[in-house]
Amino acid sequence: MRSILSLFSRSPITPLQAHMEKVAECVKYMKPLFKALEDKDYKLIEEITKTISKLEHEADLLKNDIRYHLPKSVFLPVDRGNLLDILAIQDHIADSAEDAAIVLTLRNLEMLPEFKDDFNEFLDMNLRAFEGAHQVIGEFHELLESSFGGVEAQKVNSLIDEVSHLEHEVDLIQRKLLKKLFSLEDKISYAVFYAWMQIFESIGDLSNASEGLSRRVRTTLELK
Repeated sequence: MRSILSLFSRSPITPLQAHMEKVAECVKYMKPLFKALEDKDYKLIEEITKTISKLEHEADLLKNDIRYHLPKSVFLPVDRGNLLDILAIQDHIADSAEDAAIVLTLRNLEMLPEFKDDFNEFLDMNLRAFEGAHQVIGEFHELLESSFGGVEAQKVNSLIDEVSHLEHEVDLIQRKLLKKLFSLEDKISYAVFYAWMQIFESIGDLSNASEGLSRRVRTTLELK
């Protein structure tokens, strides 16, 4: 892992982007994780979860270094509090990915056929929302160079609007999933019911946090 101080020498945004890349490494394992669940490959689930936990820990260490070294100078190009808020939301995304993975290791769940297709759509839309937020963070340097205005700001605002739209669509799919899960209440054990509730919540947090992250960036833009 590169020195945080060397990252800060380039820009206070660079460490934030480095942290987001580590978060993205956690999130990218969501698809193979739930593919392993469909295949009932519980050994692979354990392996993927260990990898996600390792990456989440690395993201935590990076987050702590950023907090410790983030300059308190009034000459920062963006508000220090906003940077820390963005960092905290990114951290929550990595936590949510790890939470979803850990639930799958607590018992040998099966992908229930009653909501398999809806769940896959739910997962895909959450990942699309995250990717939008990932792109927003990736545009920070260009925003700085354009003084948070012009075509670059318009581009980022469009990305933010798309993330917000996806988060709304995710909410609709999540309600459908919950209805189907509750319709199975008499057919599955409480432990299985509760595990899926936790999974829905953790996966749904990917888009919720991505939307919150994007809104925080928009707030930063509006303050400039």
